[in-house]
Amino acid sequence: MQEQRQSEFEALLQSHEGIVFKVANTYCWNPDERADLVQEIAAQLWRAWPKYDPSRTFSTWMYRIALNVAISFVRKEVRHRQVAVPLDETLHDTAATTGSDPAGLRQRLQTFIERQPPLDRALLLLYLEDKSQREIADILGITPTNVSTKINRLKQKIRAEV
Repeated sequence: MQEQRQSEFEALLQSHEGIVFKVANTYCWNPDERADLVQEIAAQLWRAWPKYDPSRTFSTWMYRIALNVAISFVRKEVRHRQVAVPLDETLHDTAATTGSDPAGLRQRLQTFIERQPPLDRALLLLYLEDKSQREIADILGITPTNVSTKINRLKQKIRAEV
């Protein structure tokens, strides 16, 4: 039975591994730290696996754990160093770019996201992943109304800054 549960977990983790890498890339730009964060997320997912409720979507459960681990990781690293994490946009961008980018809009948006507090970064990541407000609320543990309010405030900040 344990081997079956482990195989099920490994298959789900592999089919949704993009979530882990997106979260890690959003919160860590240093390759070594990013690798550490990926390992920590995977370990926490495995520890939480016995409590996973199959009636809920796996990706929502996974995002919630991955984001909580990433936020804790960043907070611990910031407290440990008491300096900002250096930004290296070439490591942060995992998507292939096509077409032109007028006036560096993509870069300015990426820089804006990197400057946001961890919870807002998570919110923007999920919003840009086209998650519904309900899904974002479930993942982040806040109300859908709070999601809507935070998204609208972030959009206003983006318009003002980007």
